[in-house]
Amino acid sequence: MSEFLPEGKLINTRENIKVLSSPSALREAIKTQKILEATAVLCDSEHNLTVRLGSFRGIIPREEGAVGIKDGSVRDIAVISRVNRPVCFVVTDIRTDQSGEEYAVLSREKAQRICLESYISKLRRGDIVTAAITHLESFGAFADIGCGIVALMPIDSISVSRIEHPGERFRVGTEIKAVIKSIENGRISLSHKELLGTWEQNAEGFSAGETVSGIVRSVENYGAFVELTPNLAGLAESREGVKVGQQASVYIKSIIPEKMKIKLIIIDTFDSKHIPEKQKYFYTGDHISRFLYSPEGCKKVVETVFD
Repeated sequence: MSEFLPEGKLINTRENIKVLSSPSALREAIKTQKILEATAVLCDSEHNLTVRLGSFRGIIPREEGAVGIKDGSVRDIAVISRVNRPVCFVVTDIRTDQSGEEYAVLSREKAQRICLESYISKLRRGDIVTAAITHLESFGAFADIGCGIVALMPIDSISVSRIEHPGERFRVGTEIKAVIKSIENGRISLSHKELLGTWEQNAEGFSAGETVSGIVRSVENYGAFVELTPNLAGLAESREGVKVGQQASVYIKSIIPEKMKIKLIIIDTFDSKHIPEKQKYFYTGDHISRFLYSPEGCKKVVETVFD
């Protein structure tokens, strides 16, 4: 499974560097169809990618740029956007150009098909994968789950505490863990909140009487919801001038596990751009069957069942 990782994870490994630095090893890679990585440095007018392979030059023809390019189901932006980024590929041939210089013919599409057949097709609901954020939209985050193959993480699956945009949690390039949420007609949907801990696990980091930092996530007529961690929020008493997105200093009035509630008092709020922090994962296995967020005995049951 080690080779089926998001693009960029193999490029600096000793084995990858060794193959790319040796013309004889590149020729041998044609036989083994080993997945390699290097940086794409140019996309020409016909959307062929030039890849830097040490002393060698590599070319990924347009139709070999990604699964779906040939049949038109994937747009050429999937190829163009790889310039100045790592790309995975297998070596398919060594040729000589008109000037007598040898170059390698590469296929990212074949590398992705190997990944699909040997890894992604075997994934099931509840499996936990390594992923890397590729781009962000208002409705969710897209993440590379292997060899540049992308899956969607809907915004409501990112954390229990609700956010207005995935950029509040991630940046492009952020490496994360994710759970396979669903697989329908070959499309994979991801979830993330199940790895960020239960209500009790998050609440254990706080005590009544403390004043702590938070982010205002929602303002209602009966109070403001303040996020203490991505999977934990409390309700603060109404206070004039409080706005969504503000940083807040809050006093913890009480913690009530049986009602899954944290009562807060806002001490102060201020405007400040929030920089996403590194995610803290409470679950580190490779599969999760059931996630019970709510405390045992709580009347309100919040859970996710994968199996």
